Amino acid sequence: MSAFVPPTPSVAAEFAPEDDREFEGVIHRHPADIFAEWFALARERETINPEAASLATVGADGFPQVRTVLMKQFSPDAFVFFTNKQSRKGRALAAHPRAAMLFYWRAFGRQISLEGAVSELSREKVRAYFHTRPRDSQIGAWASAQSRPLNSLADLKSAVASREKEFANAAEIPVPPHWSGFQIAPVRMEFWREGAFRLHRRAAFEKDADGKWRGALLQP
Repeated sequence: MSAFVPPTPSVAAEFAPEDDREFEGVIHRHPADIFAEWFALARERETINPEAASLATVGADGFPQVRTVLMKQFSPDAFVFFTNKQSRKGRALAAHPRAAMLFYWRAFGRQISLEGAVSELSREKVRAYFHTRPRDSQIGAWASAQSRPLNSLADLKSAVASREKEFANAAEIPVPPHWSGFQIAPVRMEFWREGAFRLHRRAAFEKDADGKWRGALLQP
């Protein structure tokens, strides 16, 4: 058995007492406003993919699955990502249209998790986003049978080359029928800030039947 992993340096020391008073007050705010504020900070401090999040789903076999996706849009009621519907996550969402998403920003010791039902975006919204992607990424969406077995990387390169030839003269590449966008409508959100000696700060919000958010501090 390998040795224990030593603790990593903490960013908790940068917080002053007034930060704790501010954190206690977050339970009286709307969670979407807190997310927007923390995400803006993440975009300043995390230099690579601050929109990266772990997406957890449950497959048809009942086993949990997790992977990293890029959150591309958010609003008070929806957190949006895009994927191949025939991928492993796409098939999991078809079987159980619920998911959890976790953002972790190590640079400033914060994370946000959310849970909720998942629904597919309209084709109009999918098309609008698809055409903001680099052309090579659009071709890649056609070339890749995401999550399916691959004989060799040469086969993937061949598929990309074939699609490049197919769309060489196309002014606009169409959206693949198997490619789509999904949104999580959160019913629970939790905000975590690193604390010294593992005494982290946690605030959780749950949406009630009337659509109102109720917040509470949690033990670390």
